[in-house]
Amino acid sequence: MENNYRFKIFAGSKGQALAQRVCEELGCQFGKVRVDRFSDGEFCAYFEESVRGQNVYLVQSTCPSSDNLMELLLMIDAAKRASASKVIAVIPYFGWARQDRKDKPRVSIGAKLVANMLQTAGADRVITVDLHADPLGRVEA
Repeated sequence: MENNYRFKIFAGSKGQALAQRVCEELGCQFGKVRVDRFSDGEFCAYFEESVRGQNVYLVQSTCPSSDNLMELLLMIDAAKRASASKVIAVIPYFGWARQDRKDKPRVSIGAKLVANMLQTAGADRVITVDLHADPLGRVEA
């Protein structure tokens, strides 16, 4: 079945269920990406179909394991190298989001580090849900 959309939706190992439901709602095909795991614990990600010129949505939570973040980073890099037009990371659970500011001396700002890694890997946009805190305060509905 040919994809008449200008986008494709893929999922890592921790985004399968959500991506499948989104595809069902949109009436589009679920993309094929593969993550191969090696005996030493390393893994690699690659697309089993062309993403050239497409807006690629990658659905993957980054926790509870840092392997999930690394899997997402590898998928982003693979999409960029395969000439995707845009890469949008859909992160239902953004790990390290609670580390969004320096609250004591000599600590890292984990959320900033993860955001920088996503950008460096090639993500053009990030969609996430319910970050830990809004520095400007919350707006009540």
